[in-house]
Amino acid sequence: MSKTAGLAIVFVLGVACLLVYLTLGLSQFTCEVCMEYKGRKNCATASGTTKEEAVRTASDTACATISAGMTESIQCGNTPPVSVAWIE
Repeated sequence: MSKTAGLAIVFVLGVACLLVYLTLGLSQFTCEVCMEYKGRKNCATASGTTKEEAVRTASDTACATISAGMTESIQCGNTPPVSVAWIE
């Protein structure tokens, strides 16, 4: 193996390790949020760098299956969650 090929492999492995580290390091908060909208209920799990981001992402995901269209999705997302459970 040539010196250039060896350096290329080391570089690629370094970039891959950095990406894994950054990806795992960003998800600091994980929660399960249950939403209820127009008599329908759904729960979803999400992670985020802040608690607010995790709750918002989980709420939006839960609302996606119990609402129809953009207007209902926004209305559902603006309702308070039925429950929020933090996962460690």
